[in-house]
Amino acid sequence: MATISSIGVGSELPLDTLLTNLRKAENVTLELIQTRQAANTNRISGYGKLKSAITALQTAAKALSKADVFGAVKATPGSDAISVSGSNTASPGQYSIVVDNLASAQTLTGSALDSRTSPLGADGKITVTLANGKEHSIDLTGKDTSLQGIMKAINADTDLGVSATIINNGDPDHPYQLQLTARDTGEQASVAKIRVEGNSALENILSFTSSGTVNDDGAPAGIFTEKAAVNAKVHVNGIEIISSSNVLKNTIEGLEITLNKASAEAVKLDVTRDDEVATKAIKEFVTAYNALNSTIKGLTAYDVEQQKGSALTGDSMVRRAQSNLRTAINVVSDQGDLRTLNSIGIKTDPKTGDLIIEDEKLAEALKTNLEDVKRLFIGDNGLGKRLYDAAEEYVKVDGFIENAKEGAEKIAKTLEKQYLAASDRIDTKIEMYRKQFLQLDKMVNQMQGLSSYLTQQLSMLGNMNSK
Repeated sequence: MATISSIGVGSELPLDTLLTNLRKAENVTLELIQTRQAANTNRISGYGKLKSAITALQTAAKALSKADVFGAVKATPGSDAISVSGSNTASPGQYSIVVDNLASAQTLTGSALDSRTSPLGADGKITVTLANGKEHSIDLTGKDTSLQGIMKAINADTDLGVSATIINNGDPDHPYQLQLTARDTGEQASVAKIRVEGNSALENILSFTSSGTVNDDGAPAGIFTEKAAVNAKVHVNGIEIISSSNVLKNTIEGLEITLNKASAEAVKLDVTRDDEVATKAIKEFVTAYNALNSTIKGLTAYDVEQQKGSALTGDSMVRRAQSNLRTAINVVSDQGDLRTLNSIGIKTDPKTGDLIIEDEKLAEALKTNLEDVKRLFIGDNGLGKRLYDAAEEYVKVDGFIENAKEGAEKIAKTLEKQYLAASDRIDTKIEMYRKQFLQLDKMVNQMQGLSSYLTQQLSMLGNMNSK
């Protein structure tokens, strides 16, 4: 914007004020563009708020479409010796569990050596065979064969079935001991054999044959001390269970039992229906739906007194979204005693459009007609999938909201170009006025000077004639 020079001083005309007023008159065009820019910015922001609210509803709908939400169970152990989680496939009941012992992993501890960095021969291949028959090798050709090098090579290969560490025992002469630990608990994950080929020095240190395996290949005895693995042993309602893991996944259908410690006495486990899971999911859906309803009202409201609309007032896409989502929740089941949301205690407020939950009616429906409730929310025709799919049309990458937002962003760029062009045009026009006013100021000043001169001359002639 050009700076307005001080003009009108010579002519004593209010040209500065006139130029300022001309600028204000021209700036009306810029103000109109700015008003459209502000409205367009609010529109883009409104699309963001709408998408966020629909996404929240979609998330709640997805949670409702999961079968394990309905008929979930709550498993309550009577002791911290076990911890339990359950799915809706578990049958309510009581169980007596005795944890005789936990599963543990095998450890092999080598003899103490005086250095962790000195090479133990050159090259070689280490082969580890597990009790379950799995066999894997690592090649040390051209690699570090010190205790430290072996430790790194073992830990870098997860297929080997063991992990390694070096223990410092504090002995000033022979402080370093290699310790190997089976990666998994239980007897079958134990190391049955370790064999070394192509490096006799390393073979004398790493060779190993477990106590339950026959050394039928004449390998050196090695220097490892073994702490054997143990399988977990548990009694469930008097039935003995042996497991290589401390997590029992299939012992009782629908339950995952984690063994934490041995228990001398039986641990009582109560498994009961937990309808709070379904209730919570339904309430979160209702909350998200009502929040979306409120968001749409705020984005499309019109203030009659102020004659002013909101960010998305009059936007047909918003009303279409609201209509489609309302349609999606109007599910009607084709079987059962409870076939509508209203029949399970979820009704629509005719004044606001919000959903209202009748807690007692919903609790009774879940308790006595669980399958009917599930049918309303789960499956291809259930509310969960219907609502998720309807929302997806609006919130996906190339959905209705993104397309509308892209259109508004294009308008924003156009308005910015219009603003810059109008601003340049106004600056050019005002500069032209300024130059013209400067010329006018100069001309008037000259005319005033000439008028003053002529007045003086005429006055002098008058005085001469009078004399």
